[in-house]
Amino acid sequence: MAMINVDHINPFLMASTKIFKEMCFIEPKYGKPFIRDPIFLDNTILIIIGFTGKMKGQVMISFEHEIALDIASKMIMMPISEMDDFAMSAISELGNMILGNAATIFSTQGIDIDITPPTIGNGTMSFSHTYTKIYVFHSYMRKTKV
Repeated sequence: MAMINVDHINPFLMASTKIFKEMCFIEPKYGKPFIRDPIFLDNTILIIIGFTGKMKGQVMISFEHEIALDIASKMIMMPISEMDDFAMSAISELGNMILGNAATIFSTQGIDIDITPPTIGNGTMSFSHTYTKIYVFHSYMRKTKV
């Protein structure tokens, strides 16, 4: 398996930071990356978006249920108390915005990618990949002043 290239990770982190700040008034702080098994617990909301082109892969963005509710509330600009279709749509759009921004950053580097429509998972999930690893960039989020 090829080593991960920081030049391929930074556009995703830059795009995530921008969207969380602009859309959710949250300033993420990223911890040291690590590899983990792709297992998500029952309180997880997961966005999966693939990308194709000069690079191919998938991005998974996961949130604990309560954080996903808070993010959906900020995006919809009204309190959300359950992950209904409306809230799931907001979380899905968050993934689109992050990956769309990452695709734009890559294009400025001469790397054209297309993104797939997001898939949203809710609850306990696990995935099996033969030739890939899950790299985790744990994010600590805090509200920014509005």
